[in-house]
Amino acid sequence: MSDLLEHAPYARFLDLRTLVSGDEVTVVMPFADRLIGNPMLPALHGGSIAALLELTAMAQVELAFPGPRLPRPINVTVAYLRTGRPIDVYARARINRAGRRIAHVQAEAWQEARGEPIASLTAHFLLDNP
Repeated sequence: MSDLLEHAPYARFLDLRTLVSGDEVTVVMPFADRLIGNPMLPALHGGSIAALLELTAMAQVELAFPGPRLPRPINVTVAYLRTGRPIDVYARARINRAGRRIAHVQAEAWQEARGEPIASLTAHFLLDNP
C-alpha cells in the first residue's frame, strides 16, 4: 500500500494497493474469501465495494490536496450497477470540482473491463487546508 492510504485501518484490512501514475490513483482490492457477501452466487459484499470506492476517492483528493490527515467525507452516495464477482476489483476517482473547503468527487469500480463498472460513487469531502 502506498502512503496515500497507510493511515486508514480499513484499507489495510481490505489489503488495498494503490498505483499512482502522474496525478491519477488506481486502487486495487485483491479478492479474498472474507469479502464474499453472498456465498450462494458468490458475490462481493456491497460494503467492501463501497469502502473501496470511498477510500479511492479519499486517495485522489489526498494526492491533489495533501494535508496533515485524510480528507473527511461529508456525504457519500454509492450506486451498485452489477454484481461483484469473486475476482480483483479496480477503482479510479476524479475530482469534478474543488473549492477552498470542499471537493466533489466521482469514482467507479470495475473488474475485467473499465467500461463495465460494477459500482459508482459520488461524494463531497472536506479539505483540510491550513
